[in-house]
Amino acid sequence: MKSWRPLKKITAATIIFLLLIFFVAALVPAGWINAFIFSDAYSKKSITTTTNTTTPKRPEFPLQCTEGINVTQACPRTYPTTHDPTNPSCPSNLTCPSYFRWIHEDLLPWKETGITRDMIEKARRTTHFRLLIVDGKAYIEKYRQSFQTRDMFTLWGILQLLRVYPGRLPDLELMFNCGDRPVIPSKDFQGPNAGPPPLFRYCSDERSLDIVFPDWSFWGWAEINIKPWRSLLQSIKEGNKRTKWEDRVPYAYWKGNPNVAPTRMDLLKCNVSDKNDWNTRLYIQNWEQESKQGYKDSNLENQCKHRYKIYIEGLAWSVSEKYIMACDSMTLYVRPRYHDFFIRGMEPLQHFWPIRDNSKCTSLKFAVEWGNNHKGKAKAIGEAASNFMQEDLKMDYVYDYMFHVLNEYAKLLKFKLYLPMQWNYAQKQWHALQLVNGRSSWWSLWWSLQVMSSHALFLLHMILWLSAIFLRERLTQLGKWKLGKMSIGKVLIKSNRSFFHVFHRP
Repeated sequence: MKSWRPLKKITAATIIFLLLIFFVAALVPAGWINAFIFSDAYSKKSITTTTNTTTPKRPEFPLQCTEGINVTQACPRTYPTTHDPTNPSCPSNLTCPSYFRWIHEDLLPWKETGITRDMIEKARRTTHFRLLIVDGKAYIEKYRQSFQTRDMFTLWGILQLLRVYPGRLPDLELMFNCGDRPVIPSKDFQGPNAGPPPLFRYCSDERSLDIVFPDWSFWGWAEINIKPWRSLLQSIKEGNKRTKWEDRVPYAYWKGNPNVAPTRMDLLKCNVSDKNDWNTRLYIQNWEQESKQGYKDSNLENQCKHRYKIYIEGLAWSVSEKYIMACDSMTLYVRPRYHDFFIRGMEPLQHFWPIRDNSKCTSLKFAVEWGNNHKGKAKAIGEAASNFMQEDLKMDYVYDYMFHVLNEYAKLLKFKLYLPMQWNYAQKQWHALQLVNGRSSWWSLWWSLQVMSSHALFLLHMILWLSAIFLRERLTQLGKWKLGKMSIGKVLIKSNRSFFHVFHRP
């Protein structure tokens, strides 16, 4: 009995202590971590929570639509949130690409009425995340999970925008949808007081009011091993030099997933067969098989070997558009329904050859025959599109477009911005994503989740886990492990649900 009593006292004290911890954990509201402040960014070396107290040297970024300096830059651990007027501005005689003029057209539905709080909230049912920019810092509230990592790469791009334009972006609030197709039909919002909800997304069409914004793939598409646009554009440029246009295969090339849209399945009917040769060479892309093979046959810089390349939409617009047009090949552009932010600055017969959607095969055959009979003109069309990608769609201009569309959007806001109190609890650095060999490091992503939560909350979860191990040993000695395991499981499941609530808000 003497040896049993100390154990009983220790066990009781331990259980009381752990119950107190669990009670405190239950008081921690999940809303504390509903949002983050994006006050830091990706470091090539490691993820850390150490704060740099020294003032870093300000990186030089172009602040206008200009010719950027081709240098490799690494993101500093901190970045300025105010504009430095002593930094020499770039020449003002350079103009933005022509597609910038469509910014005003996209925002036209709100020109007279402005954008109210009620309009913003109307978009909530279809949005993936809400973005606030206050005093040069970005805050995020997530409502639902996007496909793959679209939202994370989009937010990563916005973080980089804050570096390019430190202190220049006005305070604003917006809703963002990361899906494929537009969801704000113009027919539902007719009249001067219709009040359509402003919603940003990657594409729109003539029947919708969605506001177009650069898509996530400009910063990389980790799931299919596609590099960021800046480096990939240079790789494609080098790949174009390997085979002269005249020496390329004199057929129209397409490779992709046909299962996402009927129009792509229809395109496969134009492939070469024993009965017909429509001057096309079409291939099905199996991404699952490619991933197993290390994407060795999917390098975009190695797919510029044909004189003609076909662009066709998928479920909506396709991110393949810019990769195809960067190839020096004449793009055979199947009549689209959707548009992204830059295609409206390109012209048929100058940058691409239009293909009829209702008679693809005959239209493709004619285009290839025309090109092979007019090699100089066909080559010029391909080079014009490639030059557009290299010059008018380089990352400097992508950031410029982002800045201008957000700046013009902010001018329309008719309500006072405020930062909800619960958003202040998570003002810690967010290291959104670490890339290892061009792919997502899911271990790094998991660790980022720990960094993103407040240090106190993370410490609390560590205590819970360690306490659970300690409690298991004590309950095992008492012969009550079965009950203890069940209790611990319930607590930890509830705790983890709260912890990851920020990424899976209902």
